[in-house]
Amino acid sequence: MNNVEIRRPEIKDMEKLNELFRVVITDTFAKEGIGHMLEDIEEEINTKRLYLESDLESHGEQRYFLIAVDGNQIMGSIEYGPVSQLISKSTSDTFKKLCEVGTVFVHPDYQKIGVGNLLLKSMYLALKNRGVEEFCLDSGYCIAQKIWKKKFGTPDYLLKDYWGAGSDHMIWRIKVKDAIK
Repeated sequence: MNNVEIRRPEIKDMEKLNELFRVVITDTFAKEGIGHMLEDIEEEINTKRLYLESDLESHGEQRYFLIAVDGNQIMGSIEYGPVSQLISKSTSDTFKKLCEVGTVFVHPDYQKIGVGNLLLKSMYLALKNRGVEEFCLDSGYCIAQKIWKKKFGTPDYLLKDYWGAGSDHMIWRIKVKDAIK
């Protein structure tokens, strides 16, 4: 972790970032027991590609990514942008004016060594520096939900069985000043 650099992505990073998206999403779906949902995997990967393109084309105005890099290896990513339709609809537009932090991806080879926390802390500072006071975050993945509950407590919205029996979706509203602590 000594040589990890957190920085904005560049066009030259696109191919490696798209590969990171594929590896992490495929791995996550497998760990969640839904690895057979190939169409959903491809849709998720494509969404992240579009988010990255939006960031690069708008110079961080539409979407804003940060990446964790060690030499030539991209270890992880995080981004924020407009709230998703799912969040907007599920919160009756209460969170519509917030930004959403997402695409918190850490390559499986670098998980559980602090890369995700480093990306989060860097994003909190970026949000603060941009005058953002609150953001939201959501997850339908059980593994990620455990992490978010530990960090942020009980979700503000619990969409019971949203993805099917026993597969909930959770949404948190977080104050930047509380996250920075």
